[in-house]
Amino acid sequence: MIIPIRCFSCGKPIAQDWEEYNKRVSAGENPKEVLDSLGYERYCCRRMFVSHSEIIDDVMVHKRF
Repeated sequence: MIIPIRCFSCGKPIAQDWEEYNKRVSAGENPKEVLDSLGYERYCCRRMFVSHSEIIDDVMVHKRF
């Protein structure tokens, strides 16, 4: 869905860097290097970025009101 505002484990704010991360990884950069440059050292925060998938568009298409 939408990336969470904070890391589930440590509570560090992460949502502000999602667009930058997604843009750079889509351009072909290594996710490890992108996360290092954004300052995410904890594995729990890194997990939030690496494991997230944007499915909001798919959900909204199939939702009937």
